Amino acid sequence: MGSALAFAGSVFGLEIKVFMVRSSYDQKPYQRVLMETYGATVVPSPSQDTKYGQYVLDDKPDHTGSLGIAISEAIEDTVTHPGTKYSLGSVFDFVLLHQTVIGQEALEQMAMAGEEPDMLIGCAGGESNFAGLTFPFIGRALRGGPKPRVIAVEPEAAPSLTRGAYRYDFGDTAQMTPLVKMYTLGHSFIPEPIHAGGLRDHGMSPLVSMLKEQGHIEAQAAQQGAAFEAGVRFARSVGILPAPEPNHAIKVAIDQAMEARAEGRSRVILFNLCGHGHFDLSAYERYLAGTPEDYEYPAEKVAEALDALKALPVA
Repeated sequence: MGSALAFAGSVFGLEIKVFMVRSSYDQKPYQRVLMETYGATVVPSPSQDTKYGQYVLDDKPDHTGSLGIAISEAIEDTVTHPGTKYSLGSVFDFVLLHQTVIGQEALEQMAMAGEEPDMLIGCAGGESNFAGLTFPFIGRALRGGPKPRVIAVEPEAAPSLTRGAYRYDFGDTAQMTPLVKMYTLGHSFIPEPIHAGGLRDHGMSPLVSMLKEQGHIEAQAAQQGAAFEAGVRFARSVGILPAPEPNHAIKVAIDQAMEARAEGRSRVILFNLCGHGHFDLSAYERYLAGTPEDYEYPAEKVAEALDALKALPVA
């Protein structure tokens, strides 16, 4: 979805405030309406509600936002309001490990089906769904079990795993988080406003980044148009409309299936369909109308953002 969450109050009757990335706020209005229906206050990030949001808007009033900015605003809102707690839904180790219930269930389901996956594929941006599916399989492989090929698929507009640097960086743009070692495009880099808002992050999680650096996983990047093409094909074949984020995984899963067919051999492919697209129909409308935006790798902007990291530790 592309948001950061801060909440205050007791366990029941929570006062919930969501900093929703501006591009997602505009492109996914029904997600906002659903949260508001349940009582949440949703503000577009960058917002006027925080000093950092005001700073960003003063520099660029039409800023499309990013996950890094939303995280910065949620942290500031939390520390300036006593009794408020901050809920982080992706990137950091405890979130990824919590999500491994997905992969643990997948292990059991594959065993029930009498199959063993040759490859695992998941979209990667916040990494929680990718790690949730793949970590139990990777852990089993590290303990001497079967070793499937594992592919993380990211957007070409924010290709941190495929084109970023593996080094220390901040997890947010205001530099409030601890320094973590990860594949990053630079915390000041702002990805283009693709519809897959949950993948618009400047950096990958430390755990996923380490696995990539050590060669346990590989990464590919997909353009937005190709991802939507795969999502429409999947919907017309299976009857399920995917969200823009898992469309990236579906695109590579189809590529791998077609490659196996061309080679005349079978291949068991397991991918994670981590969300439906019922709240993303405006994005599908643009794709079906022939107006999807593809963004080329912003080499100059990334180089500028990485250059700003020279003062930070590398090793």
